Amino acid sequence: MSPFRLTLVLLSCLFFPPHGFSGPVDLAPLPPVQLTTPQPTKIIVRVVAHGAMVLGSDVGGARITITDVANGEVLATGLQQGEAGDQNQIMRTPRMMDEPQYSARASASFTTTLNLTHPTLVDITAEGPLAYPAAAQRASQRVWLIPGQDMTNDGLVLALHGYIVQIEHPTPHKPLIARDDVVLRASIRTLSGSLVRPHGDWDSRKIHIYGEVRIGNRVHERLQMFYSGRNAEFEAPFFVPLFNDAPNSLTLRVIVADPAGGNFGIGDATFPILIERPEY
Repeated sequence: MSPFRLTLVLLSCLFFPPHGFSGPVDLAPLPPVQLTTPQPTKIIVRVVAHGAMVLGSDVGGARITITDVANGEVLATGLQQGEAGDQNQIMRTPRMMDEPQYSARASASFTTTLNLTHPTLVDITAEGPLAYPAAAQRASQRVWLIPGQDMTNDGLVLALHGYIVQIEHPTPHKPLIARDDVVLRASIRTLSGSLVRPHGDWDSRKIHIYGEVRIGNRVHERLQMFYSGRNAEFEAPFFVPLFNDAPNSLTLRVIVADPAGGNFGIGDATFPILIERPEY
């Protein structure tokens, strides 16, 4: 090929790159790696109530455990404590997919630093809320941890499904008198402690809330419960069964179901029945 023709070919490649060649691509630079030295790796875990706030100190927080899948070794464990987060930021503020939801304002989290020498497959498990064992749930996720690659912003978010359902009246385990007219009253909150009530962020009008009077394994009566107008309490009246119908005891159960939101909760308590009111 003549020098002139070779020059033309080189110039054409310079100004008109061949098909499929797009030139240099900007990529994030890789951090320097010391292959034989443990790399400090910061891990943030945040446990939240599904469709609600962060599990903070008000509900006892959550217990987090990080376990090496390969050998079962517990790499870290501890408690999530702190605030439930900013309700306006978490529940009402639009955001892009990569924008933090829970860490844009102060909220509870668990943070640990692991010294990793190689990519490690781990199970990260959360249990809570710890102040309400009857309502406690558990969630786990299996992820890779890479030496020197920190989890930032929201960190790894684990969502727990359910409600905190507590029977407030009658007082659990205290005797009921046969044929008495009694009001069943229960408080209902999300696992993060947020109040369930009409027209709120956690709108009770979209949730099925009902009570059951149970004798043994049998439902004696089903009760439609209504908002009492205070805090997160719902109530329904009922008559205590005859002693002959429930000679040992009865159980009051409150069921909360939100099929669309994927949250369900139950609270129950057992009561002995007396034939008549004792004299003091």
